[in-house]
Amino acid sequence: MNTKPALNWIDGLWLDSGNYKDSIDPATYQLIGKYAEGGLHEAQLGIKAAKRSFIETPWKEDRNLRAQVLLELADAFERNSKELIDMLALENGKIKPEATFEVTMVPSKLRYYAALARTEYGRAAEPKPGKISMVIRQAVGVAGIIVPWNSPVILMIRSLAPALAAGCTTVIKMPGQTAQTNALVARIISEAASLPKGVINLFSELGAPGSVHLVESPEVPVISFTGSTTTGRAISANGAQSLKRFGLELGGKTPMLVFNDTDLDAAVPIIEKSLTVFAGQFCMTGSRVLVQRDIAPALIERLGERLKSVRVGPAADQSSEMGPLIDKSNVQRVNQVVEEAITSGAEVIVRGGPVTDGSMSNGAFYRPTLLQVSDPNMPIVQHETFGPVQTLQVFDTEAEAIALANNSEFGLAASVWTRDIDRSLRVARELEAGTVWINDWAMVYDEFEEGGFKQSGQGRLNGVAAMDDFVEYKHIALNPGLRQS
Repeated sequence: MNTKPALNWIDGLWLDSGNYKDSIDPATYQLIGKYAEGGLHEAQLGIKAAKRSFIETPWKEDRNLRAQVLLELADAFERNSKELIDMLALENGKIKPEATFEVTMVPSKLRYYAALARTEYGRAAEPKPGKISMVIRQAVGVAGIIVPWNSPVILMIRSLAPALAAGCTTVIKMPGQTAQTNALVARIISEAASLPKGVINLFSELGAPGSVHLVESPEVPVISFTGSTTTGRAISANGAQSLKRFGLELGGKTPMLVFNDTDLDAAVPIIEKSLTVFAGQFCMTGSRVLVQRDIAPALIERLGERLKSVRVGPAADQSSEMGPLIDKSNVQRVNQVVEEAITSGAEVIVRGGPVTDGSMSNGAFYRPTLLQVSDPNMPIVQHETFGPVQTLQVFDTEAEAIALANNSEFGLAASVWTRDIDRSLRVARELEAGTVWINDWAMVYDEFEEGGFKQSGQGRLNGVAAMDDFVEYKHIALNPGLRQS
């Protein structure tokens, strides 16, 4: 157990709020340390430091400096990767391969945006003789970043890297559930020798006052938020009075469309993983399986057997295939959703549920559940469960599959399974989703944008477009005149 409380990192200094809370291992519910919860005061100090740094340091003008810092950060995360993986697995509950996957994504993302910091440019033209116009992109100012607990390291970096590349300074609200991990991340960031003080400020908060202040402060013109659609709507409403800019990646209800020519040997293991990765606590979890009637019995049998055999356990056990939920209250919430669905007519294929036997009964474990439904408007189909619960629906035609997939307020991602390349592209075009995988799931690349349609968000992260939230376009028109002969 860490004997010293995890602190907040503001303006290059470690700050102790004096408001200590417990950090818990969700697999055992044992205390792993304490942290000084941040809030309104830390948000205010962070904004002040970020504003000063934006105005007084060369950060916003010096793209070479920004690139250098991003490269230094990438090196620092590589140096400290093992320690960070171990802490993330302990505190967040991820099994080691998942924690490793999350942490090892960080350096390449930082290096990608280091390259963009050096190569990003505006444009210029002569619209009329003697008239020259140019457009430059300038950093918008202080960016507020609000990070969820399910993948705190990579989701923070995913917003931070383009913000830094664009020239913004930042205030980051990290989740209290991963405060020990957050403090380690701040320590790693502090190893970047070229980073000016105040460019990155980070505090951990379980409550909301600090987050609310970031959203409401006129000194923070842009918020990058990853989280639930409900919270996304709320913060958008709060920020509307000041016309604050929001980049939002919100909830999802990913449909997995399985057509009758699918290679089930290839598809079923990935469909299983689409549910069990991060214990279903993932905005792109494959929570809706849509299968063509011809192969529904075979898929149900195969998928059901795989889900029943998933080895649920702590990250400390190398044989574990799925870790715990983040806490016991979420176990109760997910189980209530399942019970209500069964009462409303969902047919049980695999009834997992809370682990109540043996040593794991002390933790927040929930075994995978698969329910077949016929009513596409049931709450368990329409609402994000955020746990290892999958629904299965049967369709007959391609048009019906597309209609079922699009019958949702969400549109973050979808997956199409077929050997027919024409059908795969035809269906992908019709799906209302920001990302569509064909014969795959959860393939994300630094160079390619991701984000949601409909109620799954606005704006994009990853790729060149991720910088758009953090810049203003400025048109400068010149009239140098033409020398007369």
